[in-house]
Amino acid sequence: MRIGELSRRTQIPIRMLRYYEERGLLTPQRAPSGYRHYQEADVDQATLVSSLVRSGLPTRLILPLLRDKQLNPVDGDETDDGDDDLVALFAAEFARLDGQLKCLSLSRNAVQQHLRRLRATQVSRGPTAT
Repeated sequence: MRIGELSRRTQIPIRMLRYYEERGLLTPQRAPSGYRHYQEADVDQATLVSSLVRSGLPTRLILPLLRDKQLNPVDGDETDDGDDDLVALFAAEFARLDGQLKCLSLSRNAVQQHLRRLRATQVSRGPTAT
């Protein structure tokens, strides 16, 4: 599929898909004419990348995450990275995302409780006359 179709299917702007390619996060095949050709798997990858970017993950951390996902290591296998800096960056990112989840969960619960009260008030008032 071409970039326009990938954009329509993922709801990701073409400009952003090109940026993902520039950063090495998507690697479409190229036709002799220079047109990008994406595979079905690129739909999932573009969607994942977009989600990670929207969550605030820096693109420099998305690339090793994608590589690890592509390697699909078997349980118990060790990676040969051993990069303490990368481990620290991912640990910090995990803590940040965990904090966001807690904040979002608290906000969601407050909105849900308020919505329940509003709906209960509507029901107790009965239908409104027009």
